[in-house]
Amino acid sequence: MPRILFVKTSSLGDVVHHCPAVTDVVRQVPGAKIDWVVEEAFAGVAAMHRSVRRVIPVALRRWRASLWRPAMWHEFGAFRRTLGAERYDIVIDSQGLIKSALLARLARGERHGMDAQSAREPLAARLYDRRHAVPRSLHAVERNRRLTAAALGYALEGECDYGLSVEGEAELAPKGPYAVLLTMTSRADKLWPEARWTELARALAARGVRAVLPWGSAAERARCERLAATVEGARVPERMDIAQLARLMRGARGVVGVDTGRSHLAAALGVPAVGLYCGSAPALTRLYGSARARNLGAPGAPPAPAEVLDALEALG
Repeated sequence: MPRILFVKTSSLGDVVHHCPAVTDVVRQVPGAKIDWVVEEAFAGVAAMHRSVRRVIPVALRRWRASLWRPAMWHEFGAFRRTLGAERYDIVIDSQGLIKSALLARLARGERHGMDAQSAREPLAARLYDRRHAVPRSLHAVERNRRLTAAALGYALEGECDYGLSVEGEAELAPKGPYAVLLTMTSRADKLWPEARWTELARALAARGVRAVLPWGSAAERARCERLAATVEGARVPERMDIAQLARLMRGARGVVGVDTGRSHLAAALGVPAVGLYCGSAPALTRLYGSARARNLGAPGAPPAPAEVLDALEALG
């Protein structure tokens, strides 16, 4: 049985976009044993994939802030021992960054990645044993699938399948119908105006659907609380981890979100999802691979609340 190690560490959207490549391996390589190196904050997504045998968390983001602490080097040593405990038939770095390529070098096995023309950081290609050309014009999901197929030598077939499975009930869901509104993103130009969120949430409330506004930082919580104060029945829950958020989204009537990894997770789970694009073009970062997802807007042309509501209702 072939042993395969994937290195796809971050960010949340990138990790979600790698899941269909894992599903492809299960289809094409019977009996494959699949492990995955991923940033600890996003390990919950890899753990949701029903075919991942072992998730190996890495903490590069946290370690960078504490290089002088002995505890950090102890953790790093434990990570190296875990990664080196098994020999893999193939190690695939689909991140295409120098940091991810260096992580792949720590693993035992033939290392595959994108060539210099395809990788996000061309120098990363020098660290692989085998390099593969993958068109930059493709959506990230298809780039991951193409690279994996080339590394393992099979023809890419079948539709995109994220392969995610969510167990348990949503602990922080309100009673009755609700919609999840994802207002947070890492770039200010990707934000949807607060007045439009308020209009959408009020329209949902008029239809008997409560708005739930998750958050990830203090600034995001403040925004969500401002919005909730303007809409009867709107709720700002406690901070959630990835698994809790996935359970919340799974039970929702729909999810509306800006260009953020959480929106891509909603699409991957197959729930009705509407992506709002205000400062980024949806061509290569759109919600992808789900018949229950819609993408609205463009840089400088954010969608109107009525348009969003119509799309959400059309998705059922």
